[in-house]
Amino acid sequence: MELRFTSNEVVERTGITPRQLQWWDERGIVVPERDGRRRLYTLADVAEVAVICELRRKGFSLQRVRKVMRFLQREFGKRLVETVGSGSDYHLLTDGRDIYLETSPAQVIDILKNASQPMLTVCLSDAVRQVQADLGVSSHEKIKRSPRVARATRARRAAV
Repeated sequence: MELRFTSNEVVERTGITPRQLQWWDERGIVVPERDGRRRLYTLADVAEVAVICELRRKGFSLQRVRKVMRFLQREFGKRLVETVGSGSDYHLLTDGRDIYLETSPAQVIDILKNASQPMLTVCLSDAVRQVQADLGVSSHEKIKRSPRVARATRARRAAV
């Protein structure tokens, strides 16, 4: 069974407000699983929330964030955490009009050199790695723990 996180756990780890998380679910930006009325988020969901929060902190509008997330889904055909977990660094760059996704430092430098206006950059790999580190999950680890076991593990780590 894959690890699941409650709304409160997602709020605690990402800094998003509970209302924003609910609104994103209602708008289909990040849609968790349901257990009755409870929302349960997978690691992939939490990683996407963290990346969206990072984009919002960098000044992206929610409309722009949706466009970026759709772009990433179309580009790779899989979830962000699955894509970024492959080992390469993924850098998202935008000049406010165009979006670029690059995996090589040379490509990033080339875009920055040739840019006619300032560029915003976000390292998607770093955002996903941070979520995984916060949750105590390695990028190669298969998650088969129940939420109760995961909470107990986090509690033991916090006590050390």
